Amino acid sequence: MHGRDRRSLGQARLAPILIPVSLGGPSFQLMGLAMPFSSPQLGWMKIILPSLLPLLFMVCSLVAEKALPKAFLDGVSGPGWVSLGEKDFAQVNCDPETFQFKKDGTLHCTGKPNGGLRSQKVYKNFELVLEWRHNRRAGNAGIFIWCPREVLDKLPRGRLPQGIEIQILDLGYEENHLKNKGKHSNWFTSHGDVFPVGVGRMKAFTPEITYVAEDGSKYKVGKPTSSRCFPTKRLTRPHGQWNHYYVRAINGEVRLWVNGEEVSGGYDCKPSEGHLVMESEGAPVDYRGMRLRELP
Repeated sequence: MHGRDRRSLGQARLAPILIPVSLGGPSFQLMGLAMPFSSPQLGWMKIILPSLLPLLFMVCSLVAEKALPKAFLDGVSGPGWVSLGEKDFAQVNCDPETFQFKKDGTLHCTGKPNGGLRSQKVYKNFELVLEWRHNRRAGNAGIFIWCPREVLDKLPRGRLPQGIEIQILDLGYEENHLKNKGKHSNWFTSHGDVFPVGVGRMKAFTPEITYVAEDGSKYKVGKPTSSRCFPTKRLTRPHGQWNHYYVRAINGEVRLWVNGEEVSGGYDCKPSEGHLVMESEGAPVDYRGMRLRELP
């Protein structure tokens, strides 16, 4: 799906495989095979076959559904992918030790102070893959795309970036809200929200959604006018475990895959060109395997 394709997430599905069957003569075609029958046998088949066809179609549909590919790009297959390391980033408003590039290739963020680490380059259309892991329960972090340089250059110490945020939030953040408020959050999740911040603008694919809790109760998050997109699936793993993000940003449209499945995003993003910024927001978090491919 390209930047102009704004169907709801998960709408594109393979159609069931329909097998034409003719019952008008002494033989009929089943999956392309001619099968002759005598008149009495054909009479029985006319009775039995209509009952079997719905089952056949259902099986074919299930096979097609299971065959749907998952986007779990490794950032290696195909041309144009480049690794992002220390030389590809510059400080915005944090301390020198806030973002630490380790010898094993990981990037560690201490979470203090609040702020960001920006890319050296400006990006418009691109794909990004990375893994992240919160080191503390209820940790908060994020990745910003299309951040304007003029905003970053004037960003005071302790202030967060502006643009389109792809949130990285530990499950404990939602759990704490439920424990402290006695109800589920109605404005955020821990499973890959995407939303505009500050000068950013975006129309959400899924501004409102109803989830089913573990006890079977239902609760709603968001509202029809929300610019925040809520994930269609809840796939984030807890702190201490690695999660995989694949981000595709094209012509002002951003889509996010969490652990191999597309869950959220938005369109009509403004700005639609700018810096990539790693966010520091109070919690220690690790990143690895960060690779990017620029697109036309």
